[in-house]
Amino acid sequence: MYKNKKRGIIGIVITIVILILLVVFTNSNVNQMSYIENICNIFVMPIQNGFTYLKNKLSGNDTFFADMDTLKQENESLKQKNSELEQSLRELEVIKSENETLKEYLNLKEKYQDYTTIPADVINRDISNYSSTIVINVGSDDGIKEDMTVIADSGLVGHVISVTSNTAKVQTIVDTATAVTSTISTTEDTIIVQGTLDDKTTLKATFIPTDAVVLEGDSVETSGIGGIYPKGIHIGTIKEVINTSNITDRYAIVETAVNFNKLNTVLVITN
Repeated sequence: MYKNKKRGIIGIVITIVILILLVVFTNSNVNQMSYIENICNIFVMPIQNGFTYLKNKLSGNDTFFADMDTLKQENESLKQKNSELEQSLRELEVIKSENETLKEYLNLKEKYQDYTTIPADVINRDISNYSSTIVINVGSDDGIKEDMTVIADSGLVGHVISVTSNTAKVQTIVDTATAVTSTISTTEDTIIVQGTLDDKTTLKATFIPTDAVVLEGDSVETSGIGGIYPKGIHIGTIKEVINTSNITDRYAIVETAVNFNKLNTVLVITN
């Protein structure tokens, strides 16, 4: 019986020791695992964070590139629309120009309805100190002949001096070689106007009668004398009267009605 009791005590002691060792071992493993885990976290976490950042960055780049592609497509679409609008604008400008030209022709026709006329466009011009001529896009095939009068909406342009089958050369009234017999509309006095070397927008009026009262603002028109220009076509307006010591030498400056630098449309009087 004693032996059995002794064996029981020894068994209890052994059991207690085993339990104590088990607890110690278990705590030791937990601490060791925590330590190892901490070490791993120190090395692994930066790498993990780096991968996470890289993933997010790449994901953001994908969105950025997608946005860039969208912007490129929108930009190309806007360029195409802009090109179409520019083309439409050019077409409208052409139509507007053609309408203005037709309107100008109609105005000329109505204004000079007593004459038989042919419309023409100025295709070349030579405005220099010594000459002032233009070339128009009608010629002998259209019935144009030399010495025919050429007019514009605002007044007299000049007369035809040479003709080809499809073009005609016109000597304008501001050419120094041109002299037009004219009248002052308010007094009916006859004068001669011709181009000068000084200015291509004015004419010099000479042979003013000594008893003529010439005032600034008086209108000057063709007299119908000379065999080229019909009577009553507006030439310009007296801008200044120059008095000299000898009244027979006085002269006037006439500002032309036609702006020859911007002349684009004319009519040729054929009758």
